[in-house]
Amino acid sequence: MNEPDFNLLLALDALLSEASVAGAARRLGLSASAMSRTLSRLRTATGDPLLVRAGRRMVLTPHAQAIQQRANSATLEARLVLTPVVSALTLPALERTFTLRTNEGFIETFGPCLINAVAAVAPGVCLCFVPKAEKDAAPLREGRVDLEIGVLSGMGPEIRLQALFRDHFVGMVRQGHPLLQTGEVSAERYAAFGHVVSSRHGKAQGPVDIALAELGLQRNIAAIVPGYSAAMSVVQHADLIAQVPASWFANQQARFPEGVFQGFALPVKTPPITVSQMWHPRMEMDPAHRWLRQQVLSVCQTLEPESFSLR
Repeated sequence: MNEPDFNLLLALDALLSEASVAGAARRLGLSASAMSRTLSRLRTATGDPLLVRAGRRMVLTPHAQAIQQRANSATLEARLVLTPVVSALTLPALERTFTLRTNEGFIETFGPCLINAVAAVAPGVCLCFVPKAEKDAAPLREGRVDLEIGVLSGMGPEIRLQALFRDHFVGMVRQGHPLLQTGEVSAERYAAFGHVVSSRHGKAQGPVDIALAELGLQRNIAAIVPGYSAAMSVVQHADLIAQVPASWFANQQARFPEGVFQGFALPVKTPPITVSQMWHPRMEMDPAHRWLRQQVLSVCQTLEPESFSLR
């Protein structure tokens, strides 16, 4: 009985995760032609095409979808078996740079506490925060990012995640804005004023627009900016309304004198935001990585946004 070539397992995992011959080749450091030959061998070994053309891209066959998680788990287990036993973690002597992909709101709200907590016990650790250009698992798979922090979307089935906290949106205006001068903030009055929208990708519409549309309302969007800090600068000098996470707004209130900005509950319901930390399975059992994940979780739970109030 012929034994299977277990070298094919790495290629199978890469091909099923990337759903692309070129992507799998880049991931494993091979040429596209070599990966194509490997795919042919995998098709022979499994008796299934695995990847087929669908227009200008490739898609997984039903059999490939069925074995995708098993292939990833088997690859991870094989790596763990062949990984040297790691000695006990000595945090004061640990020298390592961790790359965290987050948005600026997380850095501004939780960054200082996280950096201080890490430096207090592991002064040789550096936290490198990088922006989230796209929601894509490739940086985690390729080892370019240690942790992804944000709302789960578009990640592969193998990516591990842990919920950190639940957040929600609130409205923000400058002190003295006409919206808050005459009683209750109704949906009609809220929609009637101009708005500044925060979006890294320039998108104008979001959950609040869906909720307003159900009431037959549409807000007037005067500007779109790439982040919450930019929205705050605009709001400070204009009669516009911004929509920001409660956690971020509470952090800004602590930075500015009372009377500069005012927050208010949105007059429509929007879905709660669950912020998670995500990592690749290869880092699951790494002691230093596990320690970092615990630090992130502890800081986020200490600054739980559900307890934030509007003043």
